[in-house]
Amino acid sequence: MAGNRERALDAALDLLGTSGLRGLTHRGVDTAAGLPQGSTSNWFRTRNTLVDAVLAHLVERDRQDWDATGSQRFPATLSELADGLAGYVRLAVGEHRTRTVARLVLFTAAATDASLVPPISRGRADLLEWGTMMLAMLGSSDPGAHGRMLSDYLDGVILHHVTSPTALDERTPFDPRPGIVTLLAAFFGADSGRI
Repeated sequence: MAGNRERALDAALDLLGTSGLRGLTHRGVDTAAGLPQGSTSNWFRTRNTLVDAVLAHLVERDRQDWDATGSQRFPATLSELADGLAGYVRLAVGEHRTRTVARLVLFTAAATDASLVPPISRGRADLLEWGTMMLAMLGSSDPGAHGRMLSDYLDGVILHHVTSPTALDERTPFDPRPGIVTLLAAFFGADSGRI
């Protein structure tokens, strides 16, 4: 049943984002998803296959988050791209913060667990390919390099905002758009006031 499998993957993300890697067990996912015990292990026989599926699910959720910003899959202007990226960052540090923490847990674990590197690399490559196509369609002179730099910048902004106590101060509104605009202006040789 596709709906239950997706529920299990969402529950796995919630567990990772609230309890860390130790909280990710087949039994824990079943309980968190409200599924009969053994359901998750039927879909994902080993912990590695569960983690691989969670990482692929993250990529799909990233695409859904992009759509939730109201952005086109391939923005027609730099301004549309900046708006979409800013909206995505706001979702990542706000409404979908737990999912972002789950991603950071997996990324950090990959530093000492080589089995996590291939699925993380596949997910990153998939998102980079999409971002590179966007930048190429907008006229980037080096869409591959610009895509990697933009991805690295966004990862850093998200990491800082999720982990820094000063970034979490709700009295100061968080607006990632100006930094994104500055970076896009540098890539495209554009006046940031026009983006």
